[in-house]
This record gives sequence, structure tokens and C-alpha cells, in this order.
Amino acid sequence: MVKKNFRFEESLAELEQLVERMEQGHLSLEESLKLFERGIELSRGCQKALKEAEQKVQVLLKENGEATLQTFSDEP
Repeated sequence: MVKKNFRFEESLAELEQLVERMEQGHLSLEESLKLFERGIELSRGCQKALKEAEQKVQVLLKENGEATLQTFSDEP
């Protein structure tokens, strides 16, 4: 389970900042590796949070023991 103090939005924002810094190409190898490691950690945390959220949605959408999942469409 994702840590209680895990903040998805903050982690995603930090991950985006890390990518931007690394794309600039002005970091030493050591700094790049350190940021890469942090990025992997953040990415895994975000993936885990999304998986847990998906599982919660599936549980909430079950009716009479049968899943009632439907294909998501963002069109009105």
C-alpha cells in the first residue's frame, strides 16, 4: 500500500521538474544518477497510487457481486 503521506500530485510535479533538469544536460554524471534514482522512486510511487486507486474504483463499482465496469469515454 502507498504510504499515507504520499502525495500523488506533488510527486508527479517533482518528477516533471527532475525530467526538465535532466533534459537541460547541465548536470554531472553523479547528479544525473541521483536525479534518475529519485525519478524512479517517484515513478514507482505514482504507479502504485494509481493501481490502488483503480482497485478502489473497481470495488466501488461492483453490484451484486458482479463488476459493472464500463469503457471510459471523455466525449460528452
